[in-house]
Amino acid sequence: MVDYLFVLVTGAIAWHGLTYRDAEGETEIGHLLFGSIALLFCVRVLLVDILGLV
Repeated sequence: MVDYLFVLVTGAIAWHGLTYRDAEGETEIGHLLFGSIALLFCVRVLLVDILGLV
């Protein structure tokens, strides 16, 4: 159950970080960095802990 919650939370963080735009429509490097890190952890937990593929 904790793995599913972790995937949902990190997926939401990744979505926000990768799609965030400021008032001028530009992306910020900090949001992209932490969004990509969150996506990496999300996919890792999904593939290894939940699906057992690796």
